[in-house]
Amino acid sequence: MVTDLAKKYAAPVPRYTSYPTAPHFAPFSDKEIYGHWLNELDPSKPVSLYLHVPFCNQMCWYCGCHTKITKKYQPIAEYADAMRAEIRTVVKALPENMKVGHIHWGGGTPSILSGEDFKSIMELIDAHFEMTPNAERAIEIDPRTVDADKIQALAEAGINRASLGVQDFNLVVQEAINRVQSYEMTAEVVRLLRENGINSINFDLMYGLPLQSVQDVIKTVELSHELRPDRVALFGYAHVPWMKTHMKMINDEDLPGTEQRVAQAMGASNRLNELGYEQIGLDHFASPDDEMAIALKEQKLHRNFQGYTTDEADTLIGIGASSIGSLPQGYVQNTVPIGDYKKQVLNNGFAVAKGIAVTTDDKMRRDVIERLMCDLTVDLAELTARHHQSADTFDEELQRLVSFEQDGLVKLDEKRITVTEDGRYLVRTICAVFDTYLKKGVGKHSRAV
Repeated sequence: MVTDLAKKYAAPVPRYTSYPTAPHFAPFSDKEIYGHWLNELDPSKPVSLYLHVPFCNQMCWYCGCHTKITKKYQPIAEYADAMRAEIRTVVKALPENMKVGHIHWGGGTPSILSGEDFKSIMELIDAHFEMTPNAERAIEIDPRTVDADKIQALAEAGINRASLGVQDFNLVVQEAINRVQSYEMTAEVVRLLRENGINSINFDLMYGLPLQSVQDVIKTVELSHELRPDRVALFGYAHVPWMKTHMKMINDEDLPGTEQRVAQAMGASNRLNELGYEQIGLDHFASPDDEMAIALKEQKLHRNFQGYTTDEADTLIGIGASSIGSLPQGYVQNTVPIGDYKKQVLNNGFAVAKGIAVTTDDKMRRDVIERLMCDLTVDLAELTARHHQSADTFDEELQRLVSFEQDGLVKLDEKRITVTEDGRYLVRTICAVFDTYLKKGVGKHSRAV
């Protein structure tokens, strides 16, 4: 049933970590707009920080991130100097006494930074921002790049959550994606994290990888569970070699088809549920007592560029090459080339290259999409009233969803939309009904399942 529907609704769609989505950002001719947006922020509302480190020791062929391979530390050290310069420039533009509730380090491989550089950047942040009580300070870790000293440095810098890239524990699959990482290595890193007081641990798993089977995905779930992560993200591999040329190293014939991808996603999801994890939206799972599971129950879950989150901040400030920021006024993205980024921020300027100001209609549609992605249900009557818009604003979209209802993907009750369990796997396709930018034909996206 789900397989047939996945084939029917196979058109590529965005992941909806923002709305409008990144392919619709336009070049910023006036970079000072970003400074004005920062200056207009309300200092009583905590902001979040995202710091992007675009370096890795080795290219994983499935990777869709902006990153550069280097074996030398000098380029990374120079980049750390640039990040410190950007932080200082951003702080000058912000109102005084800004608070921070979430810090997230991503990449690339942020754990590639030396302990000294990492602590220095965190100390700079602590010097200029007030941390809220129980602020989350998270980092994405490649277990192949850390040792006891590095983990101790992360702990000393206040890190309290770590997301470990796992993907799949089968050696055949690992070799096919150029990322060999044993279970024992991962287990040792988990042990060291907990030994240093970093007890909140996420695992990132993937399905749809080359030479991967349903049994591989389920086995990886079971091995992961032995290490007791609080959260598990189960991402579908997005094969976009026209955007990421290193993906051409993956043989197309080694990739599972739609039927296999659906079986892998459902097999892993079912096993995670059996092991006691609660499913969060499309592709996240959490222990019942985890903050994310609690936020889901209280309908306080959100979605941003890191995926599902408990972060309720209106503002996410991006630091680093290619990083994206989300502000009440709109989105901004820094320039991607590392050399351009360093040149601009070291001259005490902003590195924003493109972005988009959001309209009233954008904000309303973003809310619809976020609630569907998070809660799998939305009351359009309540939402349009909250945005002071006409109750019939989405009548055209509701009409388009009738065929989805006939296929068992949604239930329609007046103005309320509820995504079914079968529809969960195609929720991005359901959200796309509300996306007016898709009609403009800009950008390419990954398959829905």
